[in-house]
Amino acid sequence: MGRLFGTDGVRGVANADLTAELALGLSVAAAHVLAEAGTFEGHRPTAVVGRDPRASGEFLEAAVVAGLASAGVDVLRVGVLPTPAVAYLTGALGADIGVMLSASHNAMPDNGVKFFARGGHKLADELEDRIETVYEQHRTGEPWNRPTGAGVGRVTDYTEGFDRYVAHLIGVLPNRLDGLKVVLDEAHGAAARVSPEAFTRAGAEVVTIGAAPDGLNINDGCGSTHLDLLRAAVVEHGADLGIAHDGDADRCLAVDAAGEEVDGDQILAVLALAMREAGQLRGNTVVGTVMSNLGFKIAMEREGIQLVQTAVGDRYVLESMKAEGFALGGEQSGHVIVLDHATTGDGTLTGLMLAARVAATGRSLAELAGVMQRLPQVLVNVPDVDKSRVNTSSELATAVVEAERELGSTGRVLLRQSGTEPLVRVMVEAADIEQARAIAGRLADVVKSALG
Repeated sequence: MGRLFGTDGVRGVANADLTAELALGLSVAAAHVLAEAGTFEGHRPTAVVGRDPRASGEFLEAAVVAGLASAGVDVLRVGVLPTPAVAYLTGALGADIGVMLSASHNAMPDNGVKFFARGGHKLADELEDRIETVYEQHRTGEPWNRPTGAGVGRVTDYTEGFDRYVAHLIGVLPNRLDGLKVVLDEAHGAAARVSPEAFTRAGAEVVTIGAAPDGLNINDGCGSTHLDLLRAAVVEHGADLGIAHDGDADRCLAVDAAGEEVDGDQILAVLALAMREAGQLRGNTVVGTVMSNLGFKIAMEREGIQLVQTAVGDRYVLESMKAEGFALGGEQSGHVIVLDHATTGDGTLTGLMLAARVAATGRSLAELAGVMQRLPQVLVNVPDVDKSRVNTSSELATAVVEAERELGSTGRVLLRQSGTEPLVRVMVEAADIEQARAIAGRLADVVKSALG
């Protein structure tokens, strides 16, 4: 069996790869594994279960709830809320496990199951591996030890989750947003109600787009993966800035008043300086990934802030932050983790903090983001190849060495397999965009021939 868990839970086409049976089985396995690990010791276990608005989330939620309750876990069903809200509520309510049903920025037919441990943190790799092993053992015939009678889990709709999460967001803001006009693109996703409510309560004048989820339109031409609608809306409404979320709202990208994109690296740069000023940037360090733009690294060096780089994936950023006690980290894609206030990337919190910095300084977002200059970066996704061989192909290794020689010290090359999709990602950074495009195209061709 190939590994079910990627860098962000179990993900696939709903009702094809990710079936009700799989969701139910994984939930039962997770309950048993956490019980084995002593998580439930001495008390009746509780789980928080939430989802994004995808149509498939309805039957998958039912399967997960059934699996947990059948394993003796009481379930608090919080409905449609962002991933970071489910993580927050898992911690705030003292639950033993959290489950989020979402495929984040993926297209509507996909869905995913993501588990959180007590406190709202992502499960450790070894626990995910154990869940897979236990799931497979029982899928092939070993019977579960099932509780009966009063031992079965009870299911409750926890309707207070929305207000509790919004109150948390407002409570951690350093200042209000009065006087700011903000356009929010909710990607027809999980933050369609939460984000506008939070920004409005914080004092901003809010214009919303992509805030009418119908179960089928999530991420469809809108949100953080499609910024054109937001760019146009910001300019049309004369807004100070725009904020775009993805389907489960664990990420945030921004647009300045002129409609120019402000990416995750730039957001991190702005927040790093704000947090240092407030004495909150522990270790004078920000954590990024190997995909962080070279311009971000240069800017942090110039400002006297250390940059620690990890493998791609917000879980690895988070692991580094927790291990070293750092307060801020994230990815170019807009996953930003402010560890004092969230256990995972939180797009609504990130957007609020970015807007708060604009409000507090009186400077435009463009001026604030200008602390770093992005070097041209070209990313090519190569589908339908054996991504597992990306680091072992000699043909590919030779091509990379040649590309690096050509770029010299003015750029870099990065090849990696996607953690969530059957792709190899080719990234080339260079001072000249045409050179970056040419080299990226050439490497993508080699990936196809070598790994196809």
